Amino acid sequence: MSALKEHSITDEHGEGVAVILPLHEEEDLHDLVVAAERRNEPAITLKEMKKQIQTPDQHISRPTG
Repeated sequence: MSALKEHSITDEHGEGVAVILPLHEEEDLHDLVVAAERRNEPAITLKEMKKQIQTPDQHISRPTG
């Protein structure tokens, strides 16, 4: 199997409009974005995290249907 590389998609003027990435690279980039978005969130203890996981938050609306 050949190594997968990124590919650029350009419009008729040669301007970049999209990039095709191997899935593992996209997943890595997504993880970096999520980490950056959460950088300023307050830290919580492991005990508090376990409590949040075990007790569903009643304030979060869940999609129906």
